[in-house]
Amino acid sequence: MLAKRVIPCLDVKGGRVVKGVNFLNLRDSGDPVELAARYNAMGADELVFLDITASHEERRTILDIASRVAEQVFIPFTIGGGIRTVDDFRQVLRAGSDKVAVNTAAVERPAIITEAAAQFGCQCVVVAMDPRLVGHNSDGTPRWEVYTHGGRKPSGLDAIEWAQRAEALGAGEILLTSMDRDGTQEGFDIPLTQAVSDAVSIPVIASGGAGTPRHCADAITEGHADAALIASIVHDGIYTINDIKLVMAAAGICVRPVPPIPNAA
Repeated sequence: MLAKRVIPCLDVKGGRVVKGVNFLNLRDSGDPVELAARYNAMGADELVFLDITASHEERRTILDIASRVAEQVFIPFTIGGGIRTVDDFRQVLRAGSDKVAVNTAAVERPAIITEAAAQFGCQCVVVAMDPRLVGHNSDGTPRWEVYTHGGRKPSGLDAIEWAQRAEALGAGEILLTSMDRDGTQEGFDIPLTQAVSDAVSIPVIASGGAGTPRHCADAITEGHADAALIASIVHDGIYTINDIKLVMAAAGICVRPVPPIPNAA
């Protein structure tokens, strides 16, 4: 059985880690390099670094900071934000990432998914999606629309259909962030997570809404996700990675054990 993952996320703006609610009212959460080192030592399975205003500001990812973060981690590392070309993929991978997350550029030119997968392998291509509930389909099921440019622009794309298309184009993973739940700490959007996870065969990372370790377990058991992305609950020191993994393990989820803390008495 494959272990399910717990993945801290560093949303970076102006060189600092920030966190808001529903993509708004951002507050400072610390230095990305220091936080990366902390989560690496705490037993995180992977780390995600997102330059959250790069696409909106039409600039490239802040590679100098991203590369310094990469030096602190010895776990799989994903960088995203402002990725517009295959050359951007190349530069980010050279900066020390193992995977690259692309959102806005993939919506605007889906061929970038296929081009990047052909050059670097599907496992390197993470398609990030920021959906919001916008109504219901004719059969009564919820309809989530994908937003781009850091949640600022509606794309007109149905989230489930876009996830399926991204997989067909060569994506190796989906990073699924619920705009409705982002930063609320009220739990992941289980219906959205389950709908997307069940619609594709590639791994889905649930994001947006983690407030307790139980929420992370629910994203796996009820949402059928392969990983839970977390931010505020660890940035603010409310829970540790081990706290989360203990609850997940108690729920029958296979997780990687947290390594012992060096020099712990």
